Amino acid sequence: MARYTGPTTRLSRRFSQPLFGSTKAYEKRTYPPGQHGPKLRRKLSEYAVGLNEKQKLRYIYGLLERQFRRVFAKAKRSRGVTGEVFLQLLETRLDSVVYLLGFAKSRAAARQIVNHGHIRVNGHKLDIASYTVQPGDEIEVKNAPTSRQIATRNLEETRARNVPGWLTRNDEALKATMTRLPNRDEMEPGINEQLIVEFYSR
Repeated sequence: MARYTGPTTRLSRRFSQPLFGSTKAYEKRTYPPGQHGPKLRRKLSEYAVGLNEKQKLRYIYGLLERQFRRVFAKAKRSRGVTGEVFLQLLETRLDSVVYLLGFAKSRAAARQIVNHGHIRVNGHKLDIASYTVQPGDEIEVKNAPTSRQIATRNLEETRARNVPGWLTRNDEALKATMTRLPNRDEMEPGINEQLIVEFYSR
């Protein structure tokens, strides 16, 4: 599966937001990258503001442009507020859910865990990271020593991260259930999805 493999801290500095999780490198230099980064004061056009917002969200979920646009098109065809539905589709991807449950330390790691067959959904092996988890679906770590060792180690390292209210997790069984769709205030707070909707509606 195609994915972004370039620099991560540089992008976080460019957008002034820890897109891939906070790192010491980003905390040390939060200003934009480049020779003039510390003093850079650039006024952005309306188009650039929308583009930046779209790029931020795309990098957060680790999608390439074609995949990202496909999810947006699906959201636009669905009932409800397009921006909120768009975020729900991204947030309920299987790799994103595995990350939010703490079974992986990052969304990129969660995608790898899913692709390598360590996750089961409703009792069946599922290695498609883009699968949309539905309310009532049960997500569990494969009952194999390697799979459970990976998940247990990641769970210990992500204890400080709270599980969203729309997911319930059983730590001992390494299982979880999606009880409902996430509300807007339970999804990416640093994103203005309306700017993305307007950008794609040009």
